[in-house]
Amino acid sequence: EMPPISAEDISRLEISKPDSSMRLQKRDDRWYIAPQDYPADTRKVEKMLQAVEDLSLTALVSESENHQRYDLHPEKKITVTAWQDDTLVQSFAIGKTAPSFHHTFVALKEDDKVYHAMGNFRNDFDKTVSDLRDKTVLAFHTQDIQQLTVLKGETKAVFTRNEIPLKVEAPEGSTEADTPPSQFEIVWETGDGHEGDKDKIERFLHTLSSLSCDSYVEDAEKGDFSQPIYEVRLNGLEAHALSVFAKKDEDASVYPATSSENAYPFYLRKSQAENLMKGPEALVKDTPAP
Repeated sequence: EMPPISAEDISRLEISKPDSSMRLQKRDDRWYIAPQDYPADTRKVEKMLQAVEDLSLTALVSESENHQRYDLHPEKKITVTAWQDDTLVQSFAIGKTAPSFHHTFVALKEDDKVYHAMGNFRNDFDKTVSDLRDKTVLAFHTQDIQQLTVLKGETKAVFTRNEIPLKVEAPEGSTEADTPPSQFEIVWETGDGHEGDKDKIERFLHTLSSLSCDSYVEDAEKGDFSQPIYEVRLNGLEAHALSVFAKKDEDASVYPATSSENAYPFYLRKSQAENLMKGPEALVKDTPAP
């Protein structure tokens, strides 16, 4: 029987692998990767916490010290320690997944025995710092955006969201109390009198509203980037911005970028960036031929 542990009570996780180690620290209901203090991917950390809470031993596999066959020797094992403030609440080593794929070989702290633990969870802990970083680089509610500015090269367009009242006819013989509520149509307009394509703009905003990067630029800071080849600025309840910069070389598969939501420069996949980098004209409503 394992002592009961609540994932909610865990405030620190330490994960040691043969070639690296990391510490995850909870602060103000968010998880950070120490010592760099990178925001961690909440979903991935929660899977780890759940595995610690649910740790259940179902069978004794071996009482010998031959841990190599179970990947529980120093060259292969992943050691996990969980803390509640300064109190150690759990410590165990993770080996390979059992042949059933429904169990994982584990060893407990200061115990040479090998056990079957319920679940297949080695991959949840077999992560690098890069794997665990929160890759969200832009997040907002699309309905909060009132103005969209797109800059590509020398071309710039500003689209402003307007609510145009629709005329609603009250049924004949109805009283003022029966008058239907006002209805509005959303229209995006440019300063020079053109109308934006509502469907294209809404799809564009939807893509930006939960934008994730491919990875982070490890050898640079935001201030090292200037002269973007593409920019998006969003204004509403809050201001948001995305800047994309030229690839390092023609064959590169990623574009460097920065955003107002993230303190670090990052990479967008080539296909992802090029799909985003539409010129302003692509968001203008097509004018029917006369």
